[in-house]
Amino acid sequence: MTSNIAIVGGGLSGRLTAMQLAERGCAVSLFEKGGRAGENAAAYVAAAMLAPAAEAADATPEAILLGEKSVALWRGIIGRLKTSAMMQENGSLIVWHTQDKPLAVQFEQRLNKAGAQSVHWHSDDIAANEPQLAGRFSDGLYLPDEGQLDNRQVLNALADQLDTLGVKTHWHTETAPEKLAGQYDWIIDCRGYGAKDAWNNRPSENGSRLRGVRGEVVRVYAPEVELRRPVRLLHPRYPLYIAPKENHLFVIGATQLESESQAPVSVRSGLELLSALYAVHPAFGEAQVVETGTGLRPTLNHHNPEIRYDTAARIIEINGLFRHGFMIAPAVTAAAVRLADCLFDGKPAPDFDEESGLAYIRL
Repeated sequence: MTSNIAIVGGGLSGRLTAMQLAERGCAVSLFEKGGRAGENAAAYVAAAMLAPAAEAADATPEAILLGEKSVALWRGIIGRLKTSAMMQENGSLIVWHTQDKPLAVQFEQRLNKAGAQSVHWHSDDIAANEPQLAGRFSDGLYLPDEGQLDNRQVLNALADQLDTLGVKTHWHTETAPEKLAGQYDWIIDCRGYGAKDAWNNRPSENGSRLRGVRGEVVRVYAPEVELRRPVRLLHPRYPLYIAPKENHLFVIGATQLESESQAPVSVRSGLELLSALYAVHPAFGEAQVVETGTGLRPTLNHHNPEIRYDTAARIIEINGLFRHGFMIAPAVTAAAVRLADCLFDGKPAPDFDEESGLAYIRL
């Protein structure tokens, strides 16, 4: 296998790809314009939910399949990390207020159409499994095959793992594939939204276009609240999610805006997120707002990820994970590494990856 590889972009996809290639014996150099914490990456403000069933109501079938495969892959990844990172597999709970029952009917119909497994919980079930929500909701849907990670713990643990594996990490080093051409045998571009100009200026046969879709989250500290799993509140404008992390820290989000603005969270979004949070449990009214954050999710026009390659330029591009970064990244990067196995050894690239179902797009 070719041994001298550069990865441009040290967010979630870049770190996972670097880890897998280093485990295969490659000499890997990773370049990231931000720091080791990953603060410039979309993954830094993500809730890191592993929720292929809940996303089945809106996501593409391809993304759902990748999400289902990635849950098992995450178990293996977390198990190999030397630094601990939270991975929880307690399922997730969908709830709604009485006036929003029609939204719940529509949501359940989409789940059934997608073949996602769900269990109807009545008020007694909710009280038994989420005691602090007792009496607040008369019905809910429990999705047993879901989980979550702590996004920032995972980013940190992956950085530590790269050090252990001997990856040369260049934090606070902004570069581009063309600047590294000739210095490495192959270059893998994992810059996400940062690769927008390069991606769109290098057209492929399917004509995909890369854009950013804005997401906003709030992180709060609520010592009086205890949730055992992520909770989603169906809402007329958008479903709110509350992802409980360790030590009573909660990540709350929902917004998906067709905007490439990286301005701070708007007053309107902040009010809607926090008011919906308070509606789930009044104790959140005493929570401390630790942080508000925004991120641009790298999105292709078909809302699926793509893996492209150019044998002449000796470059592989991974992009388009949209809002499903943590949910699908292991399956996507594993597919990219399998492509790399062929290309690095000078073998013909297959048309698609049998394991993930992703097509390989030749430029």
